[in-house]
Amino acid sequence: MLSGDTSILKTHYDILGVKEDASLEEIHTSYRSAILNSHPDKMQKAAETSYPEHGTGDRFLENQRAWELLGNIQSRGVYDTKLRALRQDAIGAEDVTFEDLTVEDAGDVVEFLYQCRCNDYYSIDSLELDEMGFVLSRDRKLVASRRTQQGSAAHGAELTA
Repeated sequence: MLSGDTSILKTHYDILGVKEDASLEEIHTSYRSAILNSHPDKMQKAAETSYPEHGTGDRFLENQRAWELLGNIQSRGVYDTKLRALRQDAIGAEDVTFEDLTVEDAGDVVEFLYQCRCNDYYSIDSLELDEMGFVLSRDRKLVASRRTQQGSAAHGAELTA
């Protein structure tokens, strides 16, 4: 999984809140903290005294998977190699502009599609864009986005039926 400007997904490093060059000890310490804070039993007790938090079981499992992969030197090495390769592939994806996307409006969620060279489709929806800091505005025929951070330009694409 990837994160940052070239992708929308978090890496296992992001999930555990460590840098990619972190030592095994740093990763283990962060994992222990994350797993304790997201443990379903702890979250169930917290939910009894306040509002239930969504996705805590998922967060617990994400932390578990991240540790299983990064806690093993061999699997971490394979993961790091794949991560670098994905980032190299992502550099080519930067050639795709917002205007190149097909936009499908499903009411609450807007989905953006791009047909890849392999004839498969890359897609991203408005919920994922929101997580990345993009705000969408819609009218009858146009979807526009702007990044919530300073200095980013606005982009637009036409809606399809």
